[in-house]
Amino acid sequence: MDLRQLEIVRTVADTGSFTAAAKVLNVSQSAVSRQVLLLEEELGEPAFLRLGRRVRLTTAGQALLDLSRRVLSDIQDTTAGIRDQQHAPAGTLHLGGGMTVCLHVFPALLKEFRRRQPRIDVKLTTGATPQLLERIHTGALDIGLLTLPVDGADLVQAPVMREELLVVLPPSHRLARKQRLAPADLARQSWVLFERGSSTRRVIDDMFEAHAVRPRIVLETENVEILKALTMSGMGLTILPYQALAREARDGSLRVRRLTGVTMVRETGWVYRRGARVPRVVQQMFEALRRTMPRLRLAPPRR
Repeated sequence: MDLRQLEIVRTVADTGSFTAAAKVLNVSQSAVSRQVLLLEEELGEPAFLRLGRRVRLTTAGQALLDLSRRVLSDIQDTTAGIRDQQHAPAGTLHLGGGMTVCLHVFPALLKEFRRRQPRIDVKLTTGATPQLLERIHTGALDIGLLTLPVDGADLVQAPVMREELLVVLPPSHRLARKQRLAPADLARQSWVLFERGSSTRRVIDDMFEAHAVRPRIVLETENVEILKALTMSGMGLTILPYQALAREARDGSLRVRRLTGVTMVRETGWVYRRGARVPRVVQQMFEALRRTMPRLRLAPPRR
Protein backbone atom coordinates (compact mmCIF):
# COMPACT_ATOMS: atom_id res chain seq x y z
CA MET A 1 0.00 0.00 0.00
CA ASP A 2 1.38 3.42 -0.94
CA LEU A 3 0.29 7.05 -0.85
CA ARG A 4 -0.69 7.09 -4.52
CA GLN A 5 -3.10 4.20 -3.96
CA LEU A 6 -4.65 6.00 -0.99
CA GLU A 7 -5.06 9.13 -3.09
CA ILE A 8 -6.78 7.07 -5.80
CA VAL A 9 -9.15 5.49 -3.26
CA ARG A 10 -10.12 8.92 -1.94
CA THR A 11 -10.67 10.36 -5.41
CA VAL A 12 -12.77 7.40 -6.58
CA ALA A 13 -14.89 7.67 -3.41
CA ASP A 14 -15.34 11.44 -3.85
CA THR A 15 -16.24 11.25 -7.56
CA GLY A 16 -18.19 7.98 -7.51
CA SER A 17 -16.52 6.37 -10.53
CA PHE A 18 -13.17 5.24 -11.91
CA THR A 19 -13.68 7.36 -15.05
CA ALA A 20 -14.28 10.58 -13.13
CA ALA A 21 -11.37 9.85 -10.78
CA ALA A 22 -9.06 9.33 -13.74
CA LYS A 23 -9.99 12.77 -15.11
CA VAL A 24 -9.34 14.43 -11.75
CA LEU A 25 -5.98 12.68 -11.36
CA ASN A 26 -5.06 13.19 -15.04
CA VAL A 27 -4.32 9.51 -15.65
CA SER A 28 -5.99 6.75 -17.66
CA GLN A 29 -8.98 4.85 -16.30
CA SER A 30 -7.02 1.61 -16.66
CA ALA A 31 -4.29 3.00 -14.39
CA VAL A 32 -6.86 3.82 -11.71
CA SER A 33 -8.51 0.38 -12.03
CA ARG A 34 -5.10 -1.35 -11.90
CA GLN A 35 -4.05 0.38 -8.67
CA VAL A 36 -7.38 -0.39 -7.00
CA LEU A 37 -7.10 -4.06 -8.02
CA LEU A 38 -3.54 -4.29 -6.66
CA LEU A 39 -4.71 -2.82 -3.37
CA GLU A 40 -7.67 -5.19 -3.18
CA GLU A 41 -5.40 -8.17 -3.87
CA GLU A 42 -3.07 -7.05 -1.07
CA LEU A 43 -5.96 -6.71 1.38
CA GLY A 44 -7.89 -9.77 0.23
CA GLU A 45 -11.08 -7.67 0.26
CA PRO A 46 -12.88 -5.56 -2.36
CA ALA A 47 -12.75 -1.82 -1.68
CA PHE A 48 -15.61 -0.96 -4.05
CA LEU A 49 -18.77 -2.55 -5.32
CA ARG A 50 -18.99 -2.09 -9.11
CA LEU A 51 -22.48 -0.91 -10.08
CA GLY A 52 -22.26 -0.36 -13.82
CA ARG A 53 -20.26 2.81 -14.34
CA ARG A 54 -20.66 3.82 -10.69
CA VAL A 55 -19.00 2.40 -7.60
CA ARG A 56 -19.87 2.22 -3.92
CA LEU A 57 -17.56 1.77 -0.96
CA THR A 58 -17.50 -1.53 0.90
CA THR A 59 -16.75 -1.70 4.63
CA ALA A 60 -13.09 -2.27 3.78
CA GLY A 61 -13.20 0.61 1.31
CA GLN A 62 -14.60 2.96 3.95
CA ALA A 63 -11.75 2.01 6.28
CA LEU A 64 -9.27 2.77 3.48
CA LEU A 65 -10.98 6.08 2.77
CA ASP A 66 -10.77 7.09 6.44
CA LEU A 67 -7.09 6.12 6.46
CA SER A 68 -6.36 8.05 3.27
CA ARG A 69 -7.99 11.19 4.62
CA ARG A 70 -6.01 11.01 7.85
CA VAL A 71 -2.69 10.31 6.16
CA LEU A 72 -3.05 12.82 3.33
CA SER A 73 -4.34 15.47 5.72
CA ASP A 74 -1.33 14.91 8.01
CA ILE A 75 1.03 15.26 5.05
CA GLN A 76 -0.65 18.48 3.89
CA ASP A 77 -0.63 19.91 7.42
CA THR A 78 3.03 19.05 7.93
CA THR A 79 4.20 20.56 4.65
CA ALA A 80 2.03 23.65 5.18
CA GLY A 81 3.48 24.06 8.67
CA ILE A 82 7.02 23.94 7.31
CA ARG A 83 6.17 26.59 4.70
CA ASP A 84 4.47 28.76 7.31
CA GLN A 85 7.61 28.81 9.41
CA GLN A 86 9.77 29.82 6.47
CA HIS A 87 7.61 32.44 4.77
CA ALA A 88 4.83 34.93 5.31
CA PRO A 89 1.46 33.37 4.36
CA ALA A 90 0.76 33.38 0.62
CA GLY A 91 -1.44 31.50 -1.82
CA THR A 92 -5.19 31.11 -2.13
CA LEU A 93 -7.88 30.56 0.50
CA HIS A 94 -11.16 29.08 -0.74
CA LEU A 95 -13.99 30.51 1.38
CA GLY A 96 -17.71 29.74 1.34
CA GLY A 97 -20.80 31.30 2.87
CA GLY A 98 -24.54 31.79 2.51
CA MET A 99 -26.04 34.91 0.97
CA THR A 100 -26.54 36.81 4.24
CA VAL A 101 -22.92 36.55 5.36
CA CYS A 102 -21.67 37.20 1.81
CA LEU A 103 -23.64 40.45 1.66
CA HIS A 104 -23.34 41.68 5.22
CA VAL A 105 -20.28 40.07 6.86
CA PHE A 106 -17.74 39.28 4.16
CA PRO A 107 -17.24 42.83 2.78
CA ALA A 108 -15.90 44.12 6.11
CA LEU A 109 -14.21 40.80 6.95
CA LEU A 110 -12.35 40.47 3.67
CA LYS A 111 -11.26 44.12 3.75
CA GLU A 112 -9.75 43.51 7.21
CA PHE A 113 -8.17 40.22 6.10
CA ARG A 114 -6.71 41.77 2.96
CA ARG A 115 -5.25 44.68 4.92
CA ARG A 116 -3.13 42.31 7.02
CA GLN A 117 -2.60 39.48 4.51
CA PRO A 118 -2.07 41.13 1.11
CA ARG A 119 -0.30 38.07 -0.34
CA ILE A 120 -3.28 35.75 0.14
CA ASP A 121 -5.94 35.63 -2.57
CA VAL A 122 -9.47 34.73 -1.46
CA LYS A 123 -11.81 32.81 -3.77
CA LEU A 124 -15.39 33.21 -2.55
CA THR A 125 -18.24 30.76 -3.21
CA THR A 126 -21.83 31.29 -2.13
CA GLY A 127 -24.77 28.90 -2.24
CA ALA A 128 -27.05 26.72 -0.15
CA THR A 129 -25.54 25.02 2.90
CA PRO A 130 -25.72 21.41 1.51
CA GLN A 131 -23.75 22.40 -1.60
CA LEU A 132 -21.16 24.30 0.44
CA LEU A 133 -20.75 21.36 2.84
CA GLU A 134 -20.15 19.03 -0.09
CA ARG A 135 -17.41 21.34 -1.35
CA ILE A 136 -15.82 21.41 2.11
CA HIS A 137 -15.92 17.59 2.26
CA THR A 138 -14.19 17.26 -1.12
CA GLY A 139 -11.59 19.93 -0.34
CA ALA A 140 -12.87 22.43 -2.92
CA LEU A 141 -13.45 24.85 -0.03
CA ASP A 142 -11.01 25.33 2.83
CA ILE A 143 -13.57 26.81 5.19
CA GLY A 144 -17.14 28.10 5.34
CA LEU A 145 -19.04 30.56 7.53
CA LEU A 146 -22.39 28.78 7.83
CA THR A 147 -25.54 28.67 9.91
CA LEU A 148 -25.19 25.98 12.58
CA PRO A 149 -25.63 23.17 13.29
CA VAL A 150 -24.60 21.18 10.22
CA ASP A 151 -24.28 17.43 9.72
CA GLY A 152 -20.87 15.78 9.58
CA ALA A 153 -18.83 14.08 12.30
CA ASP A 154 -15.67 14.78 10.28
CA LEU A 155 -16.29 18.54 10.39
CA VAL A 156 -15.31 21.10 13.00
CA GLN A 157 -18.12 23.53 13.86
CA ALA A 158 -16.89 26.61 15.72
CA PRO A 159 -19.68 29.08 16.66
CA VAL A 160 -18.64 32.71 16.34
CA MET A 161 -21.82 34.74 15.88
CA ARG A 162 -25.32 34.85 17.36
CA GLU A 163 -27.80 36.79 15.22
CA GLU A 164 -31.18 37.92 16.47
CA LEU A 165 -34.12 37.05 14.20
CA LEU A 166 -36.94 39.59 14.03
CA VAL A 167 -40.38 39.91 12.51
CA VAL A 168 -40.31 42.20 9.47
CA LEU A 169 -43.34 44.13 8.18
CA PRO A 170 -44.08 46.75 5.52
CA PRO A 171 -44.80 50.22 7.02
CA SER A 172 -48.42 50.08 5.80
CA HIS A 173 -49.25 46.88 7.72
CA ARG A 174 -51.66 47.34 10.60
CA LEU A 175 -49.26 45.56 13.00
CA ALA A 176 -46.52 48.06 12.17
CA ARG A 177 -48.22 50.54 14.52
CA LYS A 178 -47.37 48.30 17.48
CA GLN A 179 -43.89 48.69 18.97
CA ARG A 180 -43.81 45.07 20.13
CA LEU A 181 -45.76 42.07 18.90
CA ALA A 182 -47.21 39.11 20.76
CA PRO A 183 -47.04 35.62 19.23
CA ALA A 184 -50.84 35.71 18.93
CA ASP A 185 -50.49 38.66 16.51
CA LEU A 186 -48.81 36.34 14.01
CA ALA A 187 -51.89 34.18 13.47
CA ARG A 188 -53.75 34.51 10.17
CA GLN A 189 -50.88 36.38 8.52
CA SER A 190 -49.29 35.55 5.16
CA TRP A 191 -45.57 34.77 5.26
CA VAL A 192 -42.56 34.68 2.93
CA LEU A 193 -39.81 32.67 4.65
CA PHE A 194 -36.49 30.94 4.31
CA GLU A 195 -36.76 27.50 2.72
CA ARG A 196 -37.84 24.58 4.87
CA GLY A 197 -34.96 22.48 6.16
CA SER A 198 -32.49 25.31 6.65
CA SER A 199 -31.15 25.94 10.14
CA THR A 200 -32.72 29.42 10.22
CA ARG A 201 -36.08 28.05 9.17
CA ARG A 202 -35.94 25.46 11.96
CA VAL A 203 -35.62 28.25 14.54
CA ILE A 204 -38.64 29.99 13.01
CA ASP A 205 -40.72 26.81 12.82
CA ASP A 206 -39.90 26.00 16.46
CA MET A 207 -41.25 29.43 17.47
CA PHE A 208 -44.46 28.93 15.49
CA GLU A 209 -44.97 25.48 17.00
CA ALA A 210 -44.25 26.61 20.56
CA HIS A 211 -46.97 29.28 20.30
CA ALA A 212 -49.48 27.22 18.29
CA VAL A 213 -49.23 29.53 15.27
CA ARG A 214 -50.09 27.99 11.92
CA PRO A 215 -48.45 30.28 9.36
CA ARG A 216 -49.88 30.72 5.87
CA ILE A 217 -46.67 30.43 3.85
CA VAL A 218 -47.02 31.87 0.34
CA LEU A 219 -43.35 31.68 -0.75
CA GLU A 220 -40.04 30.15 0.36
CA THR A 221 -36.56 31.16 -0.80
CA GLU A 222 -33.01 31.35 0.57
CA ASN A 223 -32.53 34.75 -1.08
CA VAL A 224 -32.77 37.37 1.66
CA GLU A 225 -33.05 40.24 -0.83
CA ILE A 226 -36.10 38.61 -2.42
CA LEU A 227 -37.68 38.15 1.01
CA LYS A 228 -37.18 41.85 1.80
CA ALA A 229 -38.57 42.97 -1.57
CA LEU A 230 -41.66 40.78 -1.24
CA THR A 231 -42.29 42.06 2.28
CA MET A 232 -42.00 45.66 1.08
CA SER A 233 -44.55 44.87 -1.65
CA GLY A 234 -47.04 43.60 0.94
CA MET A 235 -46.98 39.96 -0.15
CA GLY A 236 -46.32 38.75 3.39
CA LEU A 237 -44.42 39.18 6.61
CA THR A 238 -41.01 37.61 7.06
CA ILE A 239 -38.45 36.82 9.77
CA LEU A 240 -34.85 37.77 9.12
CA PRO A 241 -31.54 38.35 10.93
CA TYR A 242 -31.19 42.00 11.86
CA GLN A 243 -27.91 42.59 10.06
CA ALA A 244 -29.62 41.73 6.75
CA LEU A 245 -32.13 44.58 7.16
CA ALA A 246 -30.42 47.19 9.34
CA ARG A 247 -30.39 49.71 6.47
CA GLU A 248 -34.10 49.29 5.72
CA ALA A 249 -34.91 49.57 9.43
CA ARG A 250 -33.01 52.87 9.61
CA ASP A 251 -34.56 54.40 6.48
CA GLY A 252 -38.09 53.27 7.40
CA SER A 253 -38.77 51.15 4.29
CA LEU A 254 -39.36 48.17 6.59
CA ARG A 255 -40.49 47.86 10.17
CA VAL A 256 -38.66 45.49 12.52
CA ARG A 257 -40.31 44.10 15.64
CA ARG A 258 -39.41 41.77 18.49
CA LEU A 259 -41.91 39.32 19.97
CA THR A 260 -42.91 39.71 23.60
CA GLY A 261 -41.44 36.87 25.65
CA VAL A 262 -39.65 35.36 22.65
CA THR A 263 -36.01 35.53 21.55
CA MET A 264 -35.19 33.97 18.20
CA VAL A 265 -31.48 33.52 17.56
CA ARG A 266 -29.57 31.74 14.85
CA GLU A 267 -25.95 30.72 15.36
CA THR A 268 -23.32 31.09 12.67
CA GLY A 269 -19.85 29.61 12.78
CA TRP A 270 -16.78 28.41 10.96
CA VAL A 271 -17.02 24.94 9.42
CA TYR A 272 -13.99 23.05 8.12
CA ARG A 273 -12.63 19.52 7.85
CA ARG A 274 -11.35 18.02 11.05
CA GLY A 275 -7.59 17.57 11.05
CA ALA A 276 -4.53 17.51 13.24
CA ARG A 277 -3.68 21.14 12.48
CA VAL A 278 -5.52 24.27 11.38
CA PRO A 279 -3.52 25.94 8.57
CA ARG A 280 -2.04 29.31 9.41
CA VAL A 281 -4.00 31.06 6.65
CA VAL A 282 -7.27 29.80 8.16
CA GLN A 283 -6.19 30.98 11.59
CA GLN A 284 -5.57 34.41 10.06
CA MET A 285 -9.16 34.45 8.78
CA PHE A 286 -10.43 33.56 12.27
CA GLU A 287 -8.49 36.48 13.68
CA ALA A 288 -9.79 38.86 11.00
CA LEU A 289 -13.38 38.00 11.96
CA ARG A 290 -12.63 38.59 15.65
CA ARG A 291 -11.41 42.09 14.76
CA THR A 292 -14.43 42.69 12.50
CA MET A 293 -17.16 41.51 14.88
CA PRO A 294 -17.52 44.78 16.87
CA ARG A 295 -18.47 46.57 13.62
CA LEU A 296 -21.31 44.19 12.72
CA ARG A 297 -24.94 45.00 13.51
CA LEU A 298 -26.32 41.74 14.89
CA ALA A 299 -29.32 43.10 16.83
CA PRO A 300 -31.27 46.37 17.04
CA PRO A 301 -30.84 48.60 20.08
CA ARG A 302 -33.05 47.72 23.03
CA ARG A 303 -35.90 50.11 23.77
